[in-house]
Amino acid sequence: MSTKDIAAAAGPGVDFDPGTAYRCSPQVSLRPEPFGALVYHFGTRKLSFLKTPELVAVVKGLEHHPDVHAAVEAAGVTESERPAYLRALAGLAASGTIETRP
Repeated sequence: MSTKDIAAAAGPGVDFDPGTAYRCSPQVSLRPEPFGALVYHFGTRKLSFLKTPELVAVVKGLEHHPDVHAAVEAAGVTESERPAYLRALAGLAASGTIETRP
């Protein structure tokens, strides 16, 4: 998956770079569920879902890794699944669920 494809997945006006350090937004709460997690954004009041436990592990692990690629690898996401996870993370960046670390 190219950087251009990932940026397109994030949507217009959102620059998602998996080579950058991210974190879960401080305005977001994750509630673990058997399928993954419920995500509530206190700023937008939007409720969404993380549909796999692995995606939850990636999102929670973002703050502990130097970039998105390292967080995805640490969560045990297989090489064949990585493009789908990067698209999902681009969408989470677009919605404000994850953000670049200061």
